[in-house]
Amino acid sequence: MQNVVLQFADVIKRYGASNALDGLDLRVQGGELLALLGPNGAGKTTAIALGLGLLDADGGEVHLFGQSPHALAARRGIGVMLQSAGLPETLKVRELLAQARAAYAQPYDTGDCVRMAGLDGLMDRRYGKLSGGQQRRVQFALAICGRPRLLFLDEPTVGLDIEARETMWRTIRALVADGCAIVLTTHYLEEAEALADRVAVIAQGRIVAAGSVAQVRARVAQKRIRCVSALDTGVVAAWPQVRSANRNGERIEVVTDAAEAIVRRLLAEDASLGELEIQRAGLAEAFVEITRAVA
Repeated sequence: MQNVVLQFADVIKRYGASNALDGLDLRVQGGELLALLGPNGAGKTTAIALGLGLLDADGGEVHLFGQSPHALAARRGIGVMLQSAGLPETLKVRELLAQARAAYAQPYDTGDCVRMAGLDGLMDRRYGKLSGGQQRRVQFALAICGRPRLLFLDEPTVGLDIEARETMWRTIRALVADGCAIVLTTHYLEEAEALADRVAVIAQGRIVAAGSVAQVRARVAQKRIRCVSALDTGVVAAWPQVRSANRNGERIEVVTDAAEAIVRRLLAEDASLGELEIQRAGLAEAFVEITRAVA
């Protein structure tokens, strides 16, 4: 409990007659990246708003560093990057960063912020003249500049090119290694799979699955079979317990809940079959199955 930086205990949040959160129980530990995943309307944004003190719970308790999320001492320990920022478009990036750094007792040096967020060449540009991806990099710099103990990242890599995304990923990993806790929401499930120490899947305002990426993936029996085969994928797709079958050149890929039975049939139907690989469902497939089960 000493290392819990954010805790939701049986939290309820209502909008009119609907429960956006319905008994949410969740803890975030220092030095871990928690990916909070869920379909649109599942309650992710509401949970973040409660953790930031932007909303109050209608039931249960929310603690930020063991205090109320409204406590100034607690709020000084967080950084936030939301989907929309509303920053003054006429200010230069240098001015925005200076303003943000001034709000913290021990911020990162300006040069560190530039390096960590990939702001080379942007410091003397006006914010409103930047591209969408460049603005996201500035928002990330503002979120991390105060040396946060807990960082909220809401769809942080939307609009970024590959190089900028890789820079952000490196910085995120470095922050976690330095003890910062991060709550990440993203629709890019490969991003969650690459970065998360722990995953929590929220649906209808409740946590329906939680654990490491491997633990969440293991909840789904679905597997992916790849091999070199001349079999007709249309025929294979019609076999019982096959979800899909597709061809890519000489290779076919079969998705199934009964991998052993399908492998036996593939071998029986094609004596020349080769380069056989079997892979457990990825986080994306597990997410779809878990949320479908509670829909």
